[in-house]
Amino acid sequence: MEDYTKFELKAKAQLIPLLEGRDNLFVIACNKCFKEFEAGDEPERSEFTGFVIGQGKTLSGSVSVDFLCNKTLTDKLLKTALPQQAENIFVISCGLGVQTVAELSGLPVYAACDSVSLGGRHAMALTKRLCEACGQCYLNFTGGICPITDCSKSLLNGQCGGSENGKCEVDRDKDCAWSNIHIRLSSQQRAGGALRSSVQLRDYSKVNFKLISSHVKSIREKRFDGFYGGLHLSDRKHLSEHLPLERFPAPHTVIIPLSQHIGACATPLVVTGESVKAGQKIGNASGRISSAIHSSVSGIVTAVEPRQHPVTNQEILAVVIDSDGKNELHETVVPCENWRNLSVDDIIGLIREKGVVGMGGAAFPTSVKLNPQNPIDTVIINGCECEPLLTADHRVMLEYANDIILGVQILLKTTGAKKGIIAVEANRQNAIDMLKSKNADAPEIDVFAAKVKYPQGAEKMLIKNILGRSVPSGGLPLDVGVVVSNVSTVKAVADAVTKGLPLIERVVTVTGENVKHPGNYIVKIGTSVKDILDYCGGVADDAVIKLGGPMMGLTPCNLNVPVIKGTNGIIAVAPDISEPSPCIRCGRCVDACPMELLPLYYPQYASKANWESMKVKDIKDCIECGCCDYICPSKIAIREAIKLGKENLR
Repeated sequence: MEDYTKFELKAKAQLIPLLEGRDNLFVIACNKCFKEFEAGDEPERSEFTGFVIGQGKTLSGSVSVDFLCNKTLTDKLLKTALPQQAENIFVISCGLGVQTVAELSGLPVYAACDSVSLGGRHAMALTKRLCEACGQCYLNFTGGICPITDCSKSLLNGQCGGSENGKCEVDRDKDCAWSNIHIRLSSQQRAGGALRSSVQLRDYSKVNFKLISSHVKSIREKRFDGFYGGLHLSDRKHLSEHLPLERFPAPHTVIIPLSQHIGACATPLVVTGESVKAGQKIGNASGRISSAIHSSVSGIVTAVEPRQHPVTNQEILAVVIDSDGKNELHETVVPCENWRNLSVDDIIGLIREKGVVGMGGAAFPTSVKLNPQNPIDTVIINGCECEPLLTADHRVMLEYANDIILGVQILLKTTGAKKGIIAVEANRQNAIDMLKSKNADAPEIDVFAAKVKYPQGAEKMLIKNILGRSVPSGGLPLDVGVVVSNVSTVKAVADAVTKGLPLIERVVTVTGENVKHPGNYIVKIGTSVKDILDYCGGVADDAVIKLGGPMMGLTPCNLNVPVIKGTNGIIAVAPDISEPSPCIRCGRCVDACPMELLPLYYPQYASKANWESMKVKDIKDCIECGCCDYICPSKIAIREAIKLGKENLR
């Protein structure tokens, strides 16, 4: 593989005068990018620190990092790793890393390396600074501000005299680089301002500053919309977003797994041969983190036995029911005349008894979420259906807006929160307008138009975007006073509390370029995925079927599996025929990770069953959004490695 290493240590003859008069050194070394990935530090740090100690200097500390030019991650690093006694920072990286540290640290920063260019793309990280890899680094003399790239005229011996109010005469929107150099050096009590000796610039072609600057600026604005990282995907929702909800034909047989939620599997309450009615409880929650299960049809129980689960692809105990076609409701399905007269405990009890769980995919028991130990001030309703193709929640917002407003009011009473916010992506204006038309008599409920970006619908992203609060590593929304619930879940809460109706059906989007007749269907829990696809005209033989969206959806072992409470979509897409190749440390997965992690390490550690190192790299904070898989030019199955790591750590 081609090695596009971007820097090399300065010669010792260059380092000796650079170290003169400077002590209490902190060394930051960047692990090289654009080369075949091997976990472990590069040799330059140990070589340089050994040389520094040999020169009689005091080393206050050293650290190796990935992608030093990533400003967000480097800022976090400096706040935790930079010792108080450090007086000077020496950076082992290309010019981009040096400039990033100089901008953030507030200390004198020196380049222990020279940038080199071997024909590769220099500096993929999205940064305000640029480095042309000229191989003659002046950052030691100019406080970490590059006169080659940051000065429009690439002046090396001070400013031209054409600046006005600190702005460049070539581009009035651009700061004068040399003015900033003087300010930086003065703040560090460093003498100088112009280079001490004349230099001869190597003949490197210059890029158009205005073109590059505007390009980088536009990308950075998108990159930091609402939250760090993420992707702007082609949503392909036009296939089904205009199609109103349609009730799917009642199935002849349903297979209802007793585990459709996070937590303990429900305990069966029925036996083979028993008659049941729609809405009858057939599985009892078997612990605090568990959920009740109900029959979605009336009929006869034909089996209580293990059946393949659509998510785990393992055999899980399920109740099989042959429908009698009558759909007769059980006597426990009783509407509530005035839910406002119910106590908080009564409401939580109803939600638990009716088997309501998160319907956005996680399937966490809603009754547990609504009974937090911490004070809650805000309830956020997630209507940001950010996965491509899926339109189930969009149609629910359009066609059940009254139920959603009612459900939010129930959640506010239950949690004690004073504010409810329904978040909808800005390109779903009809849903925003519909919800705003229904909340006129509910001043405690706002509708928030979120910028379109994946994974906007992740609860930590929503909280950051809407409230500016950061959920701590390993923490939950309740740690920052927030409860987040999906719009379909909120509709199910309203049904459970006001109508006495258990969660026995849900809206499912059936779509994809390989689906002949896409649609949004109200489907009874336990309906066969194969029956649904057949009803929609079938799919091509080579189509890939996923339950959920294309980013986070899972592929079942076969199609004879049932729709469960968390099944928001059935999609048929073209197969990915690309073959994986070795990681080249390009850093794209790091730029795209909304949780500010280093995804490139996870496949490396998984291949060696090094689960503990995955834990050290904060794998617990990964939300499995799939951004890293999508952006990876080597087509490495990063998310698959993450799932494997989490499973082994559990």
